[in-house]
Amino acid sequence: MKQSGLKVSFYLKKSEMSDDGLCPVMGRINVGRYSEAAFSAKLSASPKAWMLGRATGKSTASREINRQLDEIRASALSVYQELSAVRMGVTADDVKCQIQGMAFGQETLMGYFRTFIENFAKRVGVNRVHGTLKSYNYTYKCLATFMETEYKLSDIPFTAIDRSFIDKYDIYLRTQRRLATSTVGFHTTRLKMIVSEAITDGIITADPFAGYEAEKPQREQKFLTSEELHRIMTTPLHDSRLYHVRDLFLFSCYTGIPYGDMCLLTEDNLETAEDGTVWIRSSRKKTKVEYEIPLLELPLRIIEKYRGMAPEGKLLPMYSNSTLNAYLKRIAKICGIERRLVYHCGRHTYATEITLAHGVPLETVSRMLGHNRITTTQIYAKVTDDKIGTDTQNLDSRIASRFTVAI
Repeated sequence: MKQSGLKVSFYLKKSEMSDDGLCPVMGRINVGRYSEAAFSAKLSASPKAWMLGRATGKSTASREINRQLDEIRASALSVYQELSAVRMGVTADDVKCQIQGMAFGQETLMGYFRTFIENFAKRVGVNRVHGTLKSYNYTYKCLATFMETEYKLSDIPFTAIDRSFIDKYDIYLRTQRRLATSTVGFHTTRLKMIVSEAITDGIITADPFAGYEAEKPQREQKFLTSEELHRIMTTPLHDSRLYHVRDLFLFSCYTGIPYGDMCLLTEDNLETAEDGTVWIRSSRKKTKVEYEIPLLELPLRIIEKYRGMAPEGKLLPMYSNSTLNAYLKRIAKICGIERRLVYHCGRHTYATEITLAHGVPLETVSRMLGHNRITTTQIYAKVTDDKIGTDTQNLDSRIASRFTVAI
């Protein structure tokens, strides 16, 4: 409905689809060209029975949804006309707050955060993991302590959050909590996600994070160089447990498979192609994204070495992640590797030294790592000086054969 500069439309928030396939119905109010506000219609509908902002079909449920949508439209028009009769410059937020029967800014930060966590918890095991839920709970507790310390409040209206609030939170984390730069970035990123969700839901329109950029920690090289990898492969360790841990780590270095996914591998994940190449085909525990990796000689030898030794039909006998990292610390010391060595370095090493450094395209590496986006692969894959040198030499030889110039 559009009248006197007012437009009301409806859409489905498909990112929050419930287990029974229903999505929240959201409303959007536009006043003029620049004033916009979104709100929850407190209804749910199936994407299969939704078209052009209306429920489709002649079912009782569809008719009831459309009836309530019509009432919301009529209410929005009535509110807009009443407000416009007494003052100029009526905004979409003014209309939204009136039809929702609330004072402007009633939605609170911590209340919204709690609801977000409750909804996130329902999706754990479906398309979210428990570790991420724990991280949001951790940020929630830090934020609650900050507001009690700084403002003597347990909650605050969303509209009261501005750049000053964000800066004070940043300083609090660095000074009073004495958190590392990377951890500060972690907490502010989680808060920014909550704010972004609130903007999407139409609770606030201005982004308090605009212009804010968290200080970034000095980048740590997380992959092993070819020389360091060679040392791990050839240095005598004189301990059967260390050799076991080394083999598991090398398997990750030569496949890029992270710890959580390694623990899930079974013989069923192995497939042999017509040309004799053995592949691992599975899906990421964290994202459910499928990945497939052709196995090089070293991981094949490791599989054969430990065949039948893992319980419950698993492919390899695994230690806990903390045990692996403790042993890797000892291995690094024996091998004269001064950097911090943890199991996840294997995934970074595969992306950088094993694949990209040997000319495997980034798109292929992304597929093998099970990434949804190339940008995620770029975080893992760092171009080394040797790779730059090799690529430059190859480029030079190709250009020299095609172009000549007299100097």
